[in-house]
Amino acid sequence: MKTIFKKVLIATATIGCFGFAQAQKIAHLSFDSLISLMPETKIATEAAQTYLKGLEQELVAMQTELEGKFKDYQDKAPTMSDLVKQAREAELQRLQNNIQEFQRQAEIDYKRKQADLTSPIIEKAKKGIEAVAKEGGYKYVLDTSPERTQVLFNESSDDILMSVKKKLDTMPAAVIPGVAPPGTGGIKPPPPSNKPAGNNKPAGK
Repeated sequence: MKTIFKKVLIATATIGCFGFAQAQKIAHLSFDSLISLMPETKIATEAAQTYLKGLEQELVAMQTELEGKFKDYQDKAPTMSDLVKQAREAELQRLQNNIQEFQRQAEIDYKRKQADLTSPIIEKAKKGIEAVAKEGGYKYVLDTSPERTQVLFNESSDDILMSVKKKLDTMPAAVIPGVAPPGTGGIKPPPPSNKPAGNNKPAGK
């Protein structure tokens, strides 16, 4: 009797698990691939590269200044007094320290800029995934990007990458900080002036 009862329990549990699995629709996509397909990503990448070039130009200017002062120190060192030498050496060390600190801060600043530029894109992609998941009745969407999510075992699922891409194409472009929207010539309009109209008379008249 107990053996029969056990078999009934096992059969019931198996059927219940199978029914649960059947009820849970699972989908997957590569989030990295989705982001790379979005046109906003190219705009953000170009803006990030422009920002990086500005940091690199500043670094080159600082290094050029250090090299020039170091050469001047070497040329004049034989005729310098000990006090002047000490002052020049302290200045060179200060410039070297400034360069190292700038390099450290520039790396942090560049990563922060990248995050600011890509944040709206990621947010839009997530909204697109949510919309497609609700339309398709999916309970779970797995990210299969390389080195991000390791799936040891999963039931067969639908790849909804292109469905989400089509959904994103119908959505407004993500607003990237400091970058004009596509089709505006790449120039961001200046902020509105608070100066009252008609108050352009020269001072003293």
